[in-house]
Amino acid sequence: MGVMRHEPKLARETVKQGVALVCLLFLGGVAIAGPSGLIALGEQRRMLEQREQQVAALSQERDRLRNRVDLLDPKHADADLAGELLRSELNVAHPDEMVMLLR
Repeated sequence: MGVMRHEPKLARETVKQGVALVCLLFLGGVAIAGPSGLIALGEQRRMLEQREQQVAALSQERDRLRNRVDLLDPKHADADLAGELLRSELNVAHPDEMVMLLR
């Protein structure tokens, strides 16, 4: 009878260890493949680099447009840029200019 008393205790310990092992395996899986796990970390770094490149390109475009706006300020417009815009948008030319159509 002394042996039977230890069997339920041994079974309970085995179940506890099994549950603990399943919990540890689950947590390990989440740490590796979860939304903020090791696999996702590489993807997040790639996305960060991509976003930084987009920000740099947009900053360059913003600076280019800011310069163009400054050149078109009515108080002191750049004559060359104003002439270029008139020619391209309104299809006008100076009397001494020759227009060549390319096909």
